[in-house]
Amino acid sequence: MVCYLSLPSISPFGLINLRLINTEIMKNLILFLGLFLFLFSCKQQEATKEEITEEDIVKNVEKQSLDGVWELISFYNYEGNKIKDTIINNENNRQVKIFKDGKVMWSRRAPANKIDYFGYGSYEITDSTLTEYLEYGSIAMLKVIDTMHIFNFELIIGKDTYSQIDLGPEGDRIFSENYVRVLN
Repeated sequence: MVCYLSLPSISPFGLINLRLINTEIMKNLILFLGLFLFLFSCKQQEATKEEITEEDIVKNVEKQSLDGVWELISFYNYEGNKIKDTIINNENNRQVKIFKDGKVMWSRRAPANKIDYFGYGSYEITDSTLTEYLEYGSIAMLKVIDTMHIFNFELIIGKDTYSQIDLGPEGDRIFSENYVRVLN
């Protein structure tokens, strides 16, 4: 069987006019070109995936922010730097924190004992720490602020969650508040 194919110049040394090519050579040529295109397109996609992943990582690091509204969902008690107890927050003790442009405000609803808690101030974060500088608060909170107005926490931040962890004098985890993002 004979196939007819007309191709432009293939050799840099002159024109090769391929008029008659037997079937086996044609099959091999098509198979080779198909395999070449397949491998080339896979390599290109792999490189693109790596670039996107690296860009996403950079964006996430740059955008690591607490800006938004957060609601307390649970507490952890630690023993030996491992979670010992999980306490789910209930609706009667609802607590919300708002972070925006370096400012923080939080309030906690505690109708059982009629003591209101809220605080306001500024904050700073790094990749692993949260520091709150409280300036003002409820009457109960002002008593705390009078003795200590800087609060340092270990910070674990995800896309829509974060935990602020109280550390003991030797750096051991003691207690954490765990929040979920309600609004950006």
